[in-house]
Amino acid sequence: MSDQVRAGLERLASRLGGEGAQVADLQRLSGGASMETWAFAVVDAQGARQELVLRRRAAPMDPGEGRSVSLATEAALIVAAQQAGAPVAELVHLAVPEDGLGEAHVTRRVSGETLGRKIVSDPRFEAVRPSLARQCGAILAQIHSAAPPPGLKTVDALEELARYEEAYRKSGAERPILELAFQHLKRNAPPPLAPVLLHGDFRNGNLMIDPERGVVAVLDWELSHCGDPAEDLGWICVNSWRFGRADRPVGGFGDYQDLLDGYRDAGGADIPLSRLRYWQALGSLKWGVMCLMMYASYATGAESSVERPMIGRRVSETEIDLVTLLEKGL
Repeated sequence: MSDQVRAGLERLASRLGGEGAQVADLQRLSGGASMETWAFAVVDAQGARQELVLRRRAAPMDPGEGRSVSLATEAALIVAAQQAGAPVAELVHLAVPEDGLGEAHVTRRVSGETLGRKIVSDPRFEAVRPSLARQCGAILAQIHSAAPPPGLKTVDALEELARYEEAYRKSGAERPILELAFQHLKRNAPPPLAPVLLHGDFRNGNLMIDPERGVVAVLDWELSHCGDPAEDLGWICVNSWRFGRADRPVGGFGDYQDLLDGYRDAGGADIPLSRLRYWQALGSLKWGVMCLMMYASYATGAESSVERPMIGRRVSETEIDLVTLLEKGL
């Protein structure tokens, strides 16, 4: 596979770096059954380097991948977010068939840290940690102001609940806290707002953080869709993305009010904390169902990776978050 990627990038090198440009330091960063990420450099004839990242789909999109968007749509989302002022890894090239790379795009490589546990605990981030929640709110306001690319789905709270309850019922699991959460959230869904462009997975772990500048890029746009702005605001507050810092509800590094103030001051709507907490609870419930499904894929033999049952055990984290939120009345 690396030979195919290298050959495709070498064909692309002159387009990215001019005649005589070469590919250097090709390295696979991550990849599953269908998606791969590669770091590489293009070095031009004068020795100047461009540090780049290739994201490609190595196999056709599986219809079972749910709401994952195509890489062409992901590229359009990156451009739209950048035009709205949000920090992104700038799009450099959207692959065409003659590149020989399949469905793929190339972005600039951004330096920083994405490991959530380091971001919430490493002394290197002490200077920026207090400002991250407000910064995240402002960035979400920018993303939500962007024009959505054509074809994105729009989802509201009750549709999301129905989708995950169906998956939960099919799993055969019987978890009293999840049962209670489904019933409570269905009865207390807030009135709908005009849908906006959502990142869909905006959380600690999908943010590139610099020790001096804070958030320098929002990554992983594959779950983007349109919906309630509080969905993105609530998702970053889910307990599972706090990496041990339950006392800091926003990503393990900040407080609710800073997030909401940053959102409002950057032009976003004035979102009540109760609405954010509703979507936080819905996010915890969704993640709990996903954890159950990951464990089930291992238990049935469909997946052999030990990562699946390890993630499956984390359903208890979501139940703790749900109990806490329900006790507070959301």
